[in-house]
Amino acid sequence: MQVLILDIVTTAAILFAVSCGLLISFGVLKIINFAHGAFLTIGGYSALVVTQMGWPPLLAYPFSLLVGLVLGAAVERFIVKPLYDRPLDAILATWGLGIIISQLITIGFGRGVQFVQSPMTGAVELLDGSYSVYRLAATGGAIVIGGLLALLMHRTRLGLNARAVIMNENLAQALGINSSSVRLIAFGLGAGLASLAGAIITPLSSVDPNMGVPWLVNAFMLVLVAGSSLLALLIGSVVLGGLQLVISTYGSPILGGLTIAVAAALLLRIRPKGFVLD
Repeated sequence: MQVLILDIVTTAAILFAVSCGLLISFGVLKIINFAHGAFLTIGGYSALVVTQMGWPPLLAYPFSLLVGLVLGAAVERFIVKPLYDRPLDAILATWGLGIIISQLITIGFGRGVQFVQSPMTGAVELLDGSYSVYRLAATGGAIVIGGLLALLMHRTRLGLNARAVIMNENLAQALGINSSSVRLIAFGLGAGLASLAGAIITPLSSVDPNMGVPWLVNAFMLVLVAGSSLLALLIGSVVLGGLQLVISTYGSPILGGLTIAVAAALLLRIRPKGFVLD
């Protein structure tokens, strides 16, 4: 039971880390970035490059974040921005971009499954048992990401401008806020966080050109039940991620893989606000 509780906590933390970037870009741009899974894959391969170059494994995290930030900013400026007046076209553009990125990665690295060196290995004695050191460190990383995002949104000028754009973009522009810059930063930050999440995940699994697809589906459903609230996203990650793990453990891994999508759809049918608190 102790191991199951720790698994729920660490799974929820990883889901939260994966979904944060999508939440930020959706909250500000009001557009679901369907290339989010592809940016997560880019983070996984950025970590692989660090391993192949023989660099310290810890360098994978800032490197993947930087790659995601730069590519995300470029995508917003040259692909998404011209389509702001056509949101459906913008969504389709990010979906197509995800396919293109996956194919480019396949051309560059092949279709085979590859593995990344973990920055830490082994287990630690905890709750009368032993538990993976890396999973606990990944949980700590997710907490740091969530804390820094909360500080950014509620304690900085940029966060104030972003919240103004989320609430009423026309009014924000009338007050002199450059919403174009806010959108650029939000999309770049979202892509960077997706890439960082990919680097965090890779030591727990493997790297392949389609590794981001299942994470995109779960992150998409979690953002739907969270709106633009980090707290609601955290609650959703714990509740739905925990439910997924319990069903996978005591039922079927196949059913477990469907849990978040089905449970989120049922929740939205019953409570359209999802986990957003009144």
